[in-house]
Amino acid sequence: MAMIALKAPHIQVTVVDMNVARIAAWNSDTLPIYEPGLDEVVKQRRGKNLHFSTEVHATIKAADIIFVAVNTPTKSYGVGAGRAADLRFIESVARTIAEVADGSKIIVEKSTIPVKTAETIKDILAANGRGAKFQVLSNPEFLAEGTAVADLISPDRVLIGGERTPEGNAAVQALVDVYANWVPRDRIITTNLWSSELSKLVANAFLAQRISSINSISALCEATGADIDEVANAIGKDSRIGPKFLKASVGFGGSCFQKDILNLAYLCEKFGLPEVSAYWESVVKMNDWQKRRFASRIVSSLYGSVADKKIAVLGFAFKKDTNDTRESAAIAVCRDLLGEQANVVVYDPKVPADEIRRDVLGKGKEDAKLSVVHSAYEAATGAHAIAVVTEWDEFKQLDFSKIYDLMAKPAFIFDGRNILDLGKLQALGFRTQGIGK
Repeated sequence: MAMIALKAPHIQVTVVDMNVARIAAWNSDTLPIYEPGLDEVVKQRRGKNLHFSTEVHATIKAADIIFVAVNTPTKSYGVGAGRAADLRFIESVARTIAEVADGSKIIVEKSTIPVKTAETIKDILAANGRGAKFQVLSNPEFLAEGTAVADLISPDRVLIGGERTPEGNAAVQALVDVYANWVPRDRIITTNLWSSELSKLVANAFLAQRISSINSISALCEATGADIDEVANAIGKDSRIGPKFLKASVGFGGSCFQKDILNLAYLCEKFGLPEVSAYWESVVKMNDWQKRRFASRIVSSLYGSVADKKIAVLGFAFKKDTNDTRESAAIAVCRDLLGEQANVVVYDPKVPADEIRRDVLGKGKEDAKLSVVHSAYEAATGAHAIAVVTEWDEFKQLDFSKIYDLMAKPAFIFDGRNILDLGKLQALGFRTQGIGK
């Protein structure tokens, strides 16, 4: 919404939420999320044509186009628990729009949702008794956290799906016109509603599959003496494969990949395709195994036990340049190490300490063996091992000679993102391990 406001100053954009504290944060000098470049965009347009409000009903009535951007978490209860998408917030928004709207509206699905969700939204909106006309479009988001502003300025594509009717085509064109303020027309793809809804799930599934595939080969590299970076570079030169998403690591995280793959697997099973479902579920199983394998290598390298040993975990966000910790590999690694009775010390440059504790231990719980510090050097002091779990650029710039002096000996480094020069670290005296090396 901030980017639309920036690129289309003639369009009034209002972001609404019932969470008063969150809206207050968006109206403050400290935004509630960290995303490089976003602060400047928001401050440039806020109060002009970008507004943040808790006036949900008034905003719905005034709007011509309504983007639905609520959470669609994985269900934790009932049928489909652990796999299906929980659509209660989507349904709640649809009911609110149906209750309040008194004119024709274009409703845009921005949340990641299962195929055919638009049917639910349309059915609820059709119950509006005031004769209002609605068109439901699918416009999934393909930006990546950490590079979201750049991704929005120059997207690979903008996908818009709608009904193949005169009214549906007109609604699609209205949204095309919004993006056409800055996106070249040949990058705006229009499809039917169901193709657009499915494309988001499939795109994330394919990207995650590449990560799990290269991670599976990283284990084989470690067993045979091959180097995963060399293997990835070699196969990435094949134009049919390409180099992207072939970076071996401790595992993928984030709000989308695991959730969307499990949702896709559930849909396949629901539509009578159990073999397809099992195939996609295996991508998630491989990712979970990679996280466990990383923690197990730490334990085995430290002579079979990390009990009462200090392990410094550098990085907690699921990737660099974001403070998002959803499904972060660091959560699983920290839990596994705590389960081995290690003293785990975490440092991340953007994730608050209370969020780290909540993600690892659960809300309101404490464990004296988990601590959060304010620098990598503080984390390394007295540590038996360092585990790099997030690829923050600042970790590449650390004074490892100083860190070596601070640590217990022998000093171990486990690079879960393959961002460090292991040869130079070994020359300093470190015992090192990377992924697939």
